[in-house]
Amino acid sequence: MRVLGMISGTSHDGIDVAIVDFTEADGTLTARIELTDSVPYEAELRRRLIAALPPAPVGFDVVCELDTLLGQAFAGAAAGALEAHASAGDATVDAICSHGQTVFHWVEGGHALGTLQLGQPAWIAETTGLPVISDVRAADVAAGGHGAPLVPILDTRLLAPYVAKGLRAAALNLGGISNMTICDADKDPVAWDIGPANALIDAVVVDRTNGAETYDRDGALARSGSVVAPLLDAFLAEPYYALPAPKSTGKELFHLGYVQDALRRTGTAPSLEDLIATLVELTAVTVADAVRAADVSVLVASGGGVRNPVLMERLGALLPSVDVITTDDLGVPAGEKEAVAFALIGWATAHGLPGNVPSCTGASGPRVLGSVTPGRAGLSAEALEAWPEAVVFDGGAR
Repeated sequence: MRVLGMISGTSHDGIDVAIVDFTEADGTLTARIELTDSVPYEAELRRRLIAALPPAPVGFDVVCELDTLLGQAFAGAAAGALEAHASAGDATVDAICSHGQTVFHWVEGGHALGTLQLGQPAWIAETTGLPVISDVRAADVAAGGHGAPLVPILDTRLLAPYVAKGLRAAALNLGGISNMTICDADKDPVAWDIGPANALIDAVVVDRTNGAETYDRDGALARSGSVVAPLLDAFLAEPYYALPAPKSTGKELFHLGYVQDALRRTGTAPSLEDLIATLVELTAVTVADAVRAADVSVLVASGGGVRNPVLMERLGALLPSVDVITTDDLGVPAGEKEAVAFALIGWATAHGLPGNVPSCTGASGPRVLGSVTPGRAGLSAEALEAWPEAVVFDGGAR
């Protein structure tokens, strides 16, 4: 079964896509990645999206408009991926799993009460003719979980070879928010959102450059700047870091106003370069603290943050005894790992299998995730009684 996985993360800069061919035999699920890509949002849509994110007050009219516009953007990304896949001579895709765009994660008292992803799946189904699995976080939240992180369904399988060797290993995603999954042989896997990765960096770059740039390209700004110690200390005092796992967070906490408030409180006025250097250090320190506390020996990183050499250098310096690699080394493109993960979740849903890991999200039990918008031929797949014992990624298109 071939599934197209799609997601726009908390960096809200575009849509990552991955087409994965899943074949199950003798207890092993082989996942061949046939296509990956990243489709940037059009500038006006990204501007409207940023303007509507917390803490901005918006009405249902804005929500409806964005749900439609994002659905159309996802539909366009899906159509482009399917066309490229077909032109390469590959077989037909059977289903799409669209995470959509998270616009709000409702957390009170350390518990997730709701989560909202926009990107109306009917537009995707109408454009492609394929069934679309969407709204994948809601079932986990309804079961008492945080609805995040959901990537442990992939992480646990990628880390399985290390666990089999008796190692304690972690998968780190450096998207808008940093999150980590920890696996060892003696305990259930655990995962949680650590804190901001690219979210604050990107927000400041967009603000200070009036949208001319959307991220710190190649870490150039951070490398040119110096860490402002009082500001870093103020950021590190954030109470979220002291909350126990499982926990989740997002742009409802870590947004541009959060940075501006810290600048006012500390009375600092750093240059763009110094501010970005400080925010990169914030990510490096909070991630390194979490990794050390977890006592892992192998860290497998992914997400847009792995393309920031300054951040990766700082993680290496702060974690000298940890073997830091990326998912590229394991056959899964680091930039599109989450799209691959949602393709896997889509495959699981189509086969009636749970897609969450309760010990990671805090849910009361495993749940089949998502709602299905039927395509022109519906959604059909052979139901399985249990997950295959192993999932093997054999590389493919990179």
